[in-house]
Amino acid sequence: MATVAFREIVKEFGRTRVLHGVSLDIADGEFVVLVGPSGCGKSTLLRMLAGLEDITGGSIAIDGRVVNDVDSKDRDIAMVFQSYALYPHMTVRENMGFSLRLRNERQTVIDGRVAQAAKILNLEPYLARYPRELSGGQRQRVAMGRAIVRDPKVFLFDEPLSNLDAKLRVAMRAEIKALHQRLKTTTVYVTHDQIEAMTMADRIAVMNDGRIEQLGRPLDLYDRPANLFVAQFIGSPAMNIFDGVVRAGAVEALGARWPAAGGAEGQRVKYGMRPEHLEPAASGIAAEVVVVEPMGAETEILASIGETRLTVMTRGRSSAGPGDRIFLAPHSAHVHLFDAQSGLRI
Repeated sequence: MATVAFREIVKEFGRTRVLHGVSLDIADGEFVVLVGPSGCGKSTLLRMLAGLEDITGGSIAIDGRVVNDVDSKDRDIAMVFQSYALYPHMTVRENMGFSLRLRNERQTVIDGRVAQAAKILNLEPYLARYPRELSGGQRQRVAMGRAIVRDPKVFLFDEPLSNLDAKLRVAMRAEIKALHQRLKTTTVYVTHDQIEAMTMADRIAVMNDGRIEQLGRPLDLYDRPANLFVAQFIGSPAMNIFDGVVRAGAVEALGARWPAAGGAEGQRVKYGMRPEHLEPAASGIAAEVVVVEPMGAETEILASIGETRLTVMTRGRSSAGPGDRIFLAPHSAHVHLFDAQSGLRI
């Protein structure tokens, strides 16, 4: 296991700068997820850590050793790719042990490590099969097993679940998290899926346009997003956000007064309220139902106030239907206020 330190990392492709001085410390044994939209620089940062991309500026250290000029094979890391990257002509056993064969390890060592990894990942029945004879989830477990047998200081995952169907993604999320809890190996995981980030990470680094917008524990980011970008990116369904003005200890918005604490009198703000904190009630702020999506234990309601659409998430079933008039009661303790100009949390 090892610590990882990024210091003022800059990356340029020609004249285009894609990383703007990123700094990040990852503790020994920590599971950190880099999350953000496509093109934000998260995979580039991971590939620089892996030694697959050159560093334009700054430094990367693994366990206190700067690795800027160290070959990828000498960094003691193991990477799991989105595409599995298995050798089609090799069996599962051969794929998992290939990196050790390249190191000229003794066959007894290779067999022992492959057997141990196969047991951890429930791959023992498939060791004699070829990749074409496996499902997508089994292939991804083989790719993970190939990383495990190397016993690296750091695991790197580059969107490993993107090619799997929704049900399998949920199962594999749990497998990867359980694997980390068992091995305690420092892990850096890249994804564009904020649900993966929320459910798996010890800490999340939310990236946008080559910068880290916020770094913290999943629920800290959910409960106290530092700015509008994080507020809208973290959470599913997304936070409701609309324009308002602070007046007399509340926010005037959408023709109504919304509870709020903070902000200067007359300040223009973005008012945020998560769908589960905006519930239907006997009285409150009037809205019209547009769509009702029953999901069993929960019901998601899309409502409108004028031209503004709001998402409401309520427990249990709802008798409301499209066109119905309902009243919304915002939870005053869960209001998020952001400065309209800067986008920063108030």
